[in-house]
Amino acid sequence: MIIKLRQLAVVIIVCLATVPMYAQKIQGVATYQTKTTIDLSRFNRGGQQMTEQRKKQIMERMKNFLEKEYTLTFTNEESFYKEEEKLAAPGQGGGWGGGFTQGGIYKNTATKAYARENNMMGKTFLVKDTINALAWELVKESKMIGQYPVFKAVATRDIEANMWSRMGRRARDAQKANAKKTDSTATAQEPEEEEPTTETITAWYTPMIPASHGPDEFGGLPGLILELSTNNTTILCTKVVLNPKEEVIIDVPSKGKEVSRAEYVAIVEEKAKEMAERYGRSNRRGGGRRF
Repeated sequence: MIIKLRQLAVVIIVCLATVPMYAQKIQGVATYQTKTTIDLSRFNRGGQQMTEQRKKQIMERMKNFLEKEYTLTFTNEESFYKEEEKLAAPGQGGGWGGGFTQGGIYKNTATKAYARENNMMGKTFLVKDTINALAWELVKESKMIGQYPVFKAVATRDIEANMWSRMGRRARDAQKANAKKTDSTATAQEPEEEEPTTETITAWYTPMIPASHGPDEFGGLPGLILELSTNNTTILCTKVVLNPKEEVIIDVPSKGKEVSRAEYVAIVEEKAKEMAERYGRSNRRGGGRRF
């Protein structure tokens, strides 16, 4: 009962404190740390299991790819989320994603505008569309992140496969098809485990910063999102500077061939198919991707 009363007190205090703030001009800069996990079993070949030592080596080389820092600059209505560049340590990074880079994400909550500059094999695409709105469910749970009381919200969305997952899926399909052709004794196949098509998003937002923004593609809550988790990624805000002395300038992407989200996904799909076919031919020649 004491815990519930304390939570209720926090909610009341936050609501009373933030009512006048919604009418104020707000701008700020938030720093986020992200950590992504991957299922290395997807890279097993020919039924051979990857050793724990090999997994550790791969994870160390991919650390810069899986652990990143981002900055979100925002005002009442606009925001721009970009990755902070850093030098890779010797032996890290490899060529992962070298031909595919994604620029910062611009969002405008008033006009619902979305824009992002993506580079694919030296060609820049300006992805312009509307903000993806999630059907958030506000949950009666709260906690503290730093000095800010935060409240929980959950939503479900379709999983949008990235370039590498598309390539991996197509490469596995190509390997299975090749195996069926070469193995004349193959009979009944074991049922395959279906990949999930949806994921649950869990966000923690603070009404103390009444800006409906958040990291990556996320937002739409009655306060800034300070923590967010998906199936394989955790994003945590480590620092917030509100109303800095220097005026916040929001970058609006404007370069590249303009395409919609759907058009860009189709382009990525085609490129993934092309690269998966090359990957399959390389494997048949005895090559393959090296980590």
